[in-house]
Amino acid sequence: MKKPVYERVVLKISGEALAGDKGFGIDPDILNSIAEQISEVHNLGVQIAIVVGGGNIWRGRNSKHMDRATADYMGMLATVINALALQDALENKGLETRVQTAIEMREIAEPYIRRKAIRHLEKGRAVIFAAGTGNPFFSTDTTAALRAAEIEAEVILLAKKVDGVYDSDPVLNASAQKFDSLEYIDVLNKGLGVMDSTATSLCMDNGIPIIVFGISTPGNIKRVILGENIGTLVRGS
Repeated sequence: MKKPVYERVVLKISGEALAGDKGFGIDPDILNSIAEQISEVHNLGVQIAIVVGGGNIWRGRNSKHMDRATADYMGMLATVINALALQDALENKGLETRVQTAIEMREIAEPYIRRKAIRHLEKGRAVIFAAGTGNPFFSTDTTAALRAAEIEAEVILLAKKVDGVYDSDPVLNASAQKFDSLEYIDVLNKGLGVMDSTATSLCMDNGIPIIVFGISTPGNIKRVILGENIGTLVRGS
């Protein structure tokens, strides 16, 4: 049996992925599938931290007539809803979890403390990071890059609805070409939308590779962990 090629990873799950084809809210079947995949990977001995987006509930940058900071704080609260849903789904699979939030809400989650998060991982718990960085004007992609650097994760697994990075939107362009691998600077120069520029730059500065793959195919998280060549790998030269 193949062994995992990573020991500690950050899995970034977009809010849109949790919504599935519904486009809004949380699809219970998708949530259960993701929880099953995470549990499967955890059983391989991999330490897994998860960052969840909130775009299935609220996307701050699309609120044209609202104060941007207020809109972003609302988005952070949306990620907490998703984190609690994912925690429940994972614990139904028998996986012990902790939710840590960048905005304190002690009745439902721990405040984010780096050393405590690492200790949870070392004890075999999955850690879900919610509420972004706790600051407006920063995306959950940036949260994933920041937390990965802080906990010394080996890779960021970027789980999306599409199965990799394309030169244009594959939903709108049937002729879009998929990249097997890219360098950070290519992502920045071509504006490919893998992550926002702040997150990509943070990964580049800290040498954290990113693997972009489709979450809708069951077993894909395990395939990535075992080193199978799926999705798109973003790294340095």
